[in-house]
Amino acid sequence: TSVKTTGYVKELMAKSADELQKDLVSAKKELFNLRFQNATNQLDNTARIKEVRKNIARIQTIITQKAREAK
Repeated sequence: TSVKTTGYVKELMAKSADELQKDLVSAKKELFNLRFQNATNQLDNTARIKEVRKNIARIQTIITQKAREAK
């Protein structure tokens, strides 16, 4: 993992469950928009789709971890 990724994960860990849910919703919206742009050939940076998908997975992982800790 890169330093950038580690920093992002630490940033996510510091957030509350509500903030994580908001981040998840916004990441999913961004992914939808990127896919739409890609379908209409308006997307320049196609690597961003992969990046956003991984960020969604990271957010979901941390939400799950926090839920387990709460139990």
